[in-house]
Amino acid sequence: MNVSHEITLLVQEIQRLGNKNADGQTSVKFGVLFHDDRCANIFEALVGTLKAAKKQKVVNFQGELLLQGVHDNVDIILLEN
Repeated sequence: MNVSHEITLLVQEIQRLGNKNADGQTSVKFGVLFHDDRCANIFEALVGTLKAAKKQKVVNFQGELLLQGVHDNVDIILLEN
């Protein structure tokens, strides 16, 4: 899969699993994405896809690298719908 296609899939999964925050943006916890069975089947490297999406300003989250367990409560915010 190419990166832009994976980012498109990531946006769809964030919309499926996320909720609107106070600013009207869709956000989801990293742990919710990481532990979702559908996401596990779609993304070989979820963390890499998130990093690429952040670099392209599609999503935003605190930090550079998210690790399962440690960063499960970090919000991933969708910047474009």
